[in-house]
Amino acid sequence: MASMRRYDEDLRAIGQALEARDISVFEVKRLADNYIIEVEPEQTGSVHSRLRHWLHRLRGRSELLTFDVANLEKLSEVGRAKRSKWGQLTNFHTVSNTLRTIGAYLDANEAELVELHKRRITITLSYRDKEGQQRAEDRSISSFYRLFLELLGKRGQP
Repeated sequence: MASMRRYDEDLRAIGQALEARDISVFEVKRLADNYIIEVEPEQTGSVHSRLRHWLHRLRGRSELLTFDVANLEKLSEVGRAKRSKWGQLTNFHTVSNTLRTIGAYLDANEAELVELHKRRITITLSYRDKEGQQRAEDRSISSFYRLFLELLGKRGQP
């Protein structure tokens, strides 16, 4: 299996970048040390988000974003600076916290991310387990909530 990165940090940074663009429905593919994100149009969302998706469809292409290791490290630094407010309640349903929790799930299982499809209330996760076997899971986003609470407890937050 390829060298392992910390998916909780990588996916949180990607989530923060997607939140800044008002993107919450997408597909992530991992290729070596790069993440390719294909933005999927949402039926709901801000007018700005819907207009951006409409313009991309009009041009006949989907919206693709690429993040490499260097991008992710910079995004993580920026994110850490913004998270300096201790005692502030953390919202599980933000894209960054949901992805961080899924990343921690992958890390805890020593799995290698292949693809992740995030929809409004579900996740389809494709990964290689520590034996190298390809696995796929279809889960509700809320099924990761208990893990999220455990992670908060380890960080010493309420």
